This record gives sequence, C-alpha cells and structure tokens, in this order.
Amino acid sequence: MKLVIKEFGKAFSLGILIFIVLEIIQYLNGYRINSIQQFFTEFGYNQLYSVVLYMANAFFIFFLMKKYKGELFKTHHLTRGILGGIGITILCLLFLRFTTEVIIEGKTFSVFLTNEKLQYYYVSFIISAVITTIFYAVYYYRFTQERKVKEQKIIAGTASAKFDALKNQLDPHFLFNSLNVLTSLIEENPEAATKFTTSLSKVYRYVLEQKNKELVTVAEELKFAELYMSLLKMRFEDSIVFTISNNISNPEAKVIPLALQLVLENAVKHNMVTPSKKLHITIFEEEGNLVIKNNVQPKQVVKESSGVGLRNIRQRYFLLTNRAVQIKENDKEFSIAIPMLTQETKAMHIQETYISEKKYERAKKRVEELKGFYVHLTIYLIMVPVFIFLNYKSTGFPWAIFPIAGWGFGVMGHAMEVFNYNPFLGKNWEDRKLRELMDKDDFKEL
Repeated sequence: MKLVIKEFGKAFSLGILIFIVLEIIQYLNGYRINSIQQFFTEFGYNQLYSVVLYMANAFFIFFLMKKYKGELFKTHHLTRGILGGIGITILCLLFLRFTTEVIIEGKTFSVFLTNEKLQYYYVSFIISAVITTIFYAVYYYRFTQERKVKEQKIIAGTASAKFDALKNQLDPHFLFNSLNVLTSLIEENPEAATKFTTSLSKVYRYVLEQKNKELVTVAEELKFAELYMSLLKMRFEDSIVFTISNNISNPEAKVIPLALQLVLENAVKHNMVTPSKKLHITIFEEEGNLVIKNNVQPKQVVKESSGVGLRNIRQRYFLLTNRAVQIKENDKEFSIAIPMLTQETKAMHIQETYISEKKYERAKKRVEELKGFYVHLTIYLIMVPVFIFLNYKSTGFPWAIFPIAGWGFGVMGHAMEVFNYNPFLGKNWEDRKLRELMDKDDFKEL
C-alpha cells in the first residue's frame, strides 16, 4: 500500500509538470484558456492520463524486475519489457479515450468509434514513451550501481576473509604462550630451550614458505604437523596425546598447506587440556581423505569462534576439486576429513576451468552491456525522425526538440557508463565513490 501511495504521488507530480509544459507550448502557439472551469477540466484530464499511464507502466516494470531480477536488463528481457510497455500504453490510451468520451462526456459507443482518429493518440503516446524510457534509465542506473556495490562488497569480503585467515594461521596466543614456555625452559632446561627455539623457527619458516602455495604433499604437511605438535606438547607436557598413522597409502598425494595447523590449533583452543583431561588427537587416512580426530571436552570460558579457519579450508578446496571437506561432530568426538588429491594437474585444471568460466561470465556481461547500449541507440535514431514527422504534422512549434534532446542526454549517459567515460568526474570517480560508500556503516553488513 505504501508503494502505491508513493508511486501515485510521483505520477501526480509528474502530471503537473507535463501539464505546465503542454500549456506553455500551447500558449506559444496562440492557444488560451478562457475560464477557470476550462482550466480545471483540462487539468483533470491531464492528471487522469498521467496517473493511469504512469501507474500502469510503473507496476509493469516492477513486475518485470521481480520476475527477472538481475537479468531484467539483458537484451531479450528488455525487448519484452519495451514491447509489453507499448502494448500496455496503447490499451490504457484506448481505455482513457473511452472513459473521457463515452462515460464522462456521454457520447454513444458508435459515435466514439466513428470519430476516433490516430492523431488523438500521438501526443499522449509520445509523452508516455519518453517518461517510460526515463523510468527504465533511472532503474537501470540504480540497478548497475547496486550491482557494482555488491560486487565490490563481495570482493572486499573475500579479501578480508583471506587476510583474517592468514592473520590467524598462527594464533597470537600460540606465539605468546610459546614465548612463555621458552622463558621457563631457559631457566630450567637450556638444552630443551634451544631445541624449542629451533622447532619454533622451523614452524614459522614453513608458514612463510608454504602459505602462498596451492598444494603441498601429504608427507610435507604431516612432517610439519609433528613439528607443530612438538611445540604444543612442550607447552602442555603430557596433557596432549598425539598420534599419526604410518599407513598413508600415497605420501606424495596433495593437500592444501597449513590446513593441519589450523585444525590442530582449533582443537587446542576449544578444548580443555590438563593432566586429568588429556586431549587425544589422531591423524589417519580414510577413503582417500586425511582425517584429523580429537575428543571433545569444551572449555568453560572460550571466545566465540569466527569460523575463519574452517571456512578458509573449505573455500580453497572448492577452488581445486569437487570433493568436499567433511566435518563430523558429536558430544564425544570432532573430526574433519580433508581430501588427498592424487593428481595435482587435475586439481589445477579444475581451478583453471573455474577461472576461465569467471572470465567468460565477465566477457558475456560486457557483451550484454554493449548490446543493450546499441539497441538503445538504434531505437533512439529511429524515433528522432518519427518525432520530427509528428511535429511537422501537428503544429509549427518545434516541440520535438524537447524529447529528442532529453532522450539524447539519456543515450549519452548510457554511453558514458558502458564505455567508462566521465568528462566531469574523471575515469576513476566511480571506484573511489564505491570505496567511500563501502566504508560507511550503512554498507558494512553483507
């Protein structure tokens, strides 16, 4: 109901503007209104036409937007919309002519049909066509801007997730606690402190060397897991029981780097680790997956998990293979199974295919934008001589200049958007504005 009232207000305001323009044109051609009654009669007819034509076309466009959503402005859907708008406009004009001539003025239906001429529809149809075109242009602009903002938000969100994943790959608490362990060992057991320091440096070296790789061998990742757990066991002493199966069928199979570190750190972070409540962590192979399993003994007070680590693992595997990361959890055990990829070339081929598909989608969208502009330009070039002809047949006042110039500005705006050219704000203004909007609170929630 609010939408109806809002659009009715727009239609009525637009009708007033049209009435003023038409009266100015008629005044310049020598036409005068002779009485208040004549003024209100013409104003009433004008508003009736304006409101009915606007509301019919507006809600038809709303229907198309709801039906086709993001695909409305594709060429074939837009063509259907334009043809449908023309049909609705013609039907509305017939209804309005019948209403004013037969119902309001009391003419018989036969007289109405006999006296109807095509020229009675010219002005109303042209005005309706111009207003509908502007309507489409406004909603197309809003649609493209919202789409660009959403795309930028997705890109920013992905980048932020990756950044957080890298930032959390070695939890700051782990480093802090490791340094505390190191401090204690220096005083109590210098030899163990030296060994601890060497292991810690190897952990960080592995992180720096492997974090940007797509895949590493299972043997490399398991070796790193043993090194990483040796640090944790020095910290928690005998409170962690860590077991790695020796029955790995293919140590040269591939997994994503640092996946084990993220899973092992999560196990320690979310569970109690004490001499009385030992944490048992096991790594083994099952059905072509590397499974990491631990017993569940939740901490009483633990900060809420962001889920960045597991989400990062899932997203990276999604880009490489159609085999999903499997997570199972109950009151006693938690396990995560990460796929062991036996053919790196196949996994990389899948990624290349994914990237190629994305490039194809972008290229296809670009072609659709170009087609939409050329269709718009063609319709405009066809309508220019039509406006001139109708102007020549109807009156000596050059009213055709107004729709031709107005529509022309719309075509220019469409061209600048499609070809990314803005002589006033600069080429990169849109990107700067998008970043500015995304920094505001209203745009932060996805």
